[in-house]
Amino acid sequence: MAIAARDVLSLSQARSGFSDLADQVRGGTEKIITKNGESYVALIDARRLDYFHSLERERIHLVLLDEAERGLEDVEGGRTKDARKALQALKRRKGLGGSTVP
Repeated sequence: MAIAARDVLSLSQARSGFSDLADQVRGGTEKIITKNGESYVALIDARRLDYFHSLERERIHLVLLDEAERGLEDVEGGRTKDARKALQALKRRKGLGGSTVP
């Protein structure tokens, strides 16, 4: 949804007509509220916010699945390292000492 100039208003304007703004947002518009001439916050419908959050969670799950798939491909392709040795090498590079892990 595109934001039009009428959907950008100052914090003082938002304060004075908040109830009307809330009704407009509930009806489908989105508002950008500015403070000192800069974008400050957005006012969107709570249902739309829930939808955005569900999309974000879905995207995170897809990224995790992709990473898991790449990991399995690495295992199948023999591209693995011993975890203890890899951690020891990292510690040595960072100067944290290289004591052996039991």
